[in-house]
Amino acid sequence: MTDRLIDEIRSNLDSGNITSDDLFEDAVFKARKYQDDYNCFVTILDKKEESKGDSIISGIPYALKDNISTKGILTTASSNILRDYIPLYDATVYKKLKESGAVLIGKTTLDELAMGGTGTTGHTGIVRNPWDKKRMIGGSSSGSAAAVALGIVPFSIGSDTGDSIRKPAAYGGVVGYKPTYGRVSRYGLFAFASSLDHVGVFARSVKDVSYVMDIIKGHDDKDMTSLIDDDGKYVSRIDDSVCGKKLFYIKEAIDIESKSEELKKIIENFREVVNKCKSLGMTVEEVSFRKDLLEAIYPAYMCISCAEATSNNSNLTGIPFGNRISGKSVNDIMMKTRTEGFSELIKRRFVLGSYILQKENQEKLFLNAGRVRRLVVDRMNELFKKYDGLIMPATGEVAPYFDMASDKLSDEYLILGNHMVIGNFGGFPSISIPSGFVNDMPVSINITGRVREDALVLNMANKLEEVLGYRGLVKNNE
Repeated sequence: MTDRLIDEIRSNLDSGNITSDDLFEDAVFKARKYQDDYNCFVTILDKKEESKGDSIISGIPYALKDNISTKGILTTASSNILRDYIPLYDATVYKKLKESGAVLIGKTTLDELAMGGTGTTGHTGIVRNPWDKKRMIGGSSSGSAAAVALGIVPFSIGSDTGDSIRKPAAYGGVVGYKPTYGRVSRYGLFAFASSLDHVGVFARSVKDVSYVMDIIKGHDDKDMTSLIDDDGKYVSRIDDSVCGKKLFYIKEAIDIESKSEELKKIIENFREVVNKCKSLGMTVEEVSFRKDLLEAIYPAYMCISCAEATSNNSNLTGIPFGNRISGKSVNDIMMKTRTEGFSELIKRRFVLGSYILQKENQEKLFLNAGRVRRLVVDRMNELFKKYDGLIMPATGEVAPYFDMASDKLSDEYLILGNHMVIGNFGGFPSISIPSGFVNDMPVSINITGRVREDALVLNMANKLEEVLGYRGLVKNNE
């Protein structure tokens, strides 16, 4: 039953066909059953939490990314340096879900400290794609995506700093939503890059995402970046007509010349989606964005995110908390703790961040990256004066094989592979929804809209989801 959509689960709960205890036991059984093969979880709970909430998701199980604070429950951020850390407070998003009556079944695996896009750097091992165990699910919210794709839970919570919800959702054939910056409180989220971090939702339909968003959104006095709630219920607007809405796509990303048959099929799928949009009465137009800006997105993102990560994680020394390694002095303790506590990838990012933040490098690297970010956001806002949203293929590839993953940069990688970072640069609401299959693997499209227009983005995605026909997609590996 946990592989169904929320409305069906709710109906069965209300009719007495199932109980919340049944759902919890079913979800935990599946989580344990699939753990060895897919490694979705760092922690699977043995006991159901008491909940008294009364909402659409009351009594329904879900999973929470393991970089979100849960009082009394192990929270590791998939890093050795925090492998025994148990928080003393609850994150706001977790608190809201508890108050709504939703039932946590476990904490999901991520790329270490949420830095990465492969799902391969967590301290408990790699996360595998439910559609093909030889392929990655992506990251950093890898376990949250895989848990929904496998039907373990109907929804999960993740975080998104560059595309860390939307890309794993695309690779796993589920819906992934990153809201407007500040729409969901980040109090209790372990910070990666504070100007880019968002808390968001995975589910198997846009409607289910909307149900969850209606519960977790809103202002929080504990998060100075959180927005005043827009008060409306997103789920009440998802069926509005989208006739007359205008979308654009980026010419430079779609017109890439490539010998890759896979990429050609993804572009073909995208053009079919564009035709579906037009059948709904929407206008879709090609727009030139400036290739130099598109090529600068990835290096600018790396400069900003590494610099902010270095600052945000400077408290992981083993002194105030975390896995402390013995040493002869305070400096020796910190050196040994950080050397043994972080993977090579994380240490490289911290070295980069420290270099970028050095006084003599700030103007050339960090501040220039900020200028690139502003140019990109200004261009988007200029386009949003005419258009209601950006529509693109979510990725330029299906989920990669583990032995074929590469950090090599190319035009395809830089432009099409990184366009979703624009959503983080500007804090724009952005969603990935399944749009078909290429080489027997799911592919998705992404819609990004204006800041604070979450309801419209969800509305357009829902109407498109209806005509695409992939609502409720789940990989059954019985």
